[in-house]
Amino acid sequence: MKKIISVFAFVLVLVSCQEQQKIAFVDNAEVVSKFNKKVNFEKKFQAKIEKFNKKADSFQQAIQIEAQLFQAKSASMSKKKAETEYQALLQKKQMQDYQLRAEEQSLQAEGQKEIDTLVKQVKAFVKDYGKNNGYTYILGANDAGSVMYGAEGNDITEVIIEALNAENKDEE
Repeated sequence: MKKIISVFAFVLVLVSCQEQQKIAFVDNAEVVSKFNKKVNFEKKFQAKIEKFNKKADSFQQAIQIEAQLFQAKSASMSKKKAETEYQALLQKKQMQDYQLRAEEQSLQAEGQKEIDTLVKQVKAFVKDYGKNNGYTYILGANDAGSVMYGAEGNDITEVIIEALNAENKDEE
């Protein structure tokens, strides 16, 4: 009888020591996409992309006009002069292409750097939010399937989005 009581007491101690864990999940992609700083960045960045595209188009048009002028006057030039001007035109086109590629890569790098910074900010916010609100775990749901299923009551995506945007309202 003593053994049964001591085993029962031991089981009771183990059960009472376990605390309830608070677990939730967020849709990572939705949080980042609805983060106001990201939305505002994308609007500003879109303007940069449009400016770049206009510049690229104007470069293309300018070189096309030069090519047409060259073609019109090349018939009256000596073969050597035509070849020299053609090479100069070709070199100019290559330089423009190189410049545009470099600008495009720079623009892509700038965009990726900003997105990475925003993702880090969201992760840090979710971590702090979890600590401050007593969560044991906040899981990230995404297309890769880290959360295959979660009860709607445990989805705090909208709460996180609202809190994140409220905290960053002054920075917009």
